[in-house]
Amino acid sequence: MNTTRDKDPASPDPGAVRSAWETVAGSVRRHPGLTAAAGTVAALAGAALFNRNRSNRAEADNPPIGKFVEVDGVRLHYVDRGEGQPVLLLHGNGAMIEDWQASGVLDRAATGHRIIAFDRPGFGHSERPRTTVWTPAAQAALIHKALVQIGVERPVVAGHSWGTLVALAMALDFPEDVAALVLVSGYYFPTVRGDVAVFSPPAVPLFGDVMRLTVGPVVGRLATPMMTKAIFTPMPVAESFAAFPMEMSLRPSQIRATSADTAMMVPAAALLSARYGELDLPVEIVAGEGDIVAFCDRHAERLHDQLPGSGLKVIPGAGHMVHYAAPDEVVAAIDRAAGRVAPSQGAGRGDDIVPASATADF
Repeated sequence: MNTTRDKDPASPDPGAVRSAWETVAGSVRRHPGLTAAAGTVAALAGAALFNRNRSNRAEADNPPIGKFVEVDGVRLHYVDRGEGQPVLLLHGNGAMIEDWQASGVLDRAATGHRIIAFDRPGFGHSERPRTTVWTPAAQAALIHKALVQIGVERPVVAGHSWGTLVALAMALDFPEDVAALVLVSGYYFPTVRGDVAVFSPPAVPLFGDVMRLTVGPVVGRLATPMMTKAIFTPMPVAESFAAFPMEMSLRPSQIRATSADTAMMVPAAALLSARYGELDLPVEIVAGEGDIVAFCDRHAERLHDQLPGSGLKVIPGAGHMVHYAAPDEVVAAIDRAAGRVAPSQGAGRGDDIVPASATADF
């Protein structure tokens, strides 16, 4: 009997395998740069695929909570709740409608007013076409058209943080269509800011696209605890903030919107601040003492000084996220602004100021 086993034709020849590996190893030694580049491309592609899956999951876990309106080809997501004097809520940079909801302001305000809150372009479930430079004025014009389309007339416009720039632009560009302003933790005057250089790169074409599609969301997740603590300081992070869908903010599309808004913040404040003298409507300003994003003395108090008849409320120890620290105070400011719309109630100046301890912006 022949005990020699026949060779499996499907089995690789050991010599051929060894030769192939030697060829690969030799190629790596001869072209280390090319090999490293190929590895980098593969890693970036893997990161992009991972981030796309996380984005899809975030959107599935956080479906739209409101309605949609299409204006000039741009689909905007909004909620419309309550009855009475219409109030428009505009969220800050990196946020979305859910920020007003998690803070408690939206539901509290809806008990006495008709509340309309939009996801600004590029945030939440709203679109942000790249064919437009989305300055505060451009965003204000789009949302103004949306308000007309859904039948909202002369709302009180309330904005938080970056949203105050859109609110101010709307009041300046459409003065007949804005009844009053409520400005919360706003950035109103140009200052030197290190965070602009840090957070703007994902808005740069091509290079920024690679960043936001690959490493941006990963870096964002690592930095989120530190950044959240910073925006809430000096108070602890509010427990209700856990309801905010942070994964939605870490989608590549929203990272681009956030970075673009960051890049425009200083020039936008410069352009708008030159026109504050044109404002002729009730204005209520709310700020948090200890805000290290938009310091009270350089923004809220300065704006109050420039706007005769404006009201100012500084909440002790509330920081930038004053709508979480004191949602009832924000709603009270909305109520005061709505009450001042009636000509018979006038526009007296209201002062309740706690000196801010901060001295400089970063």
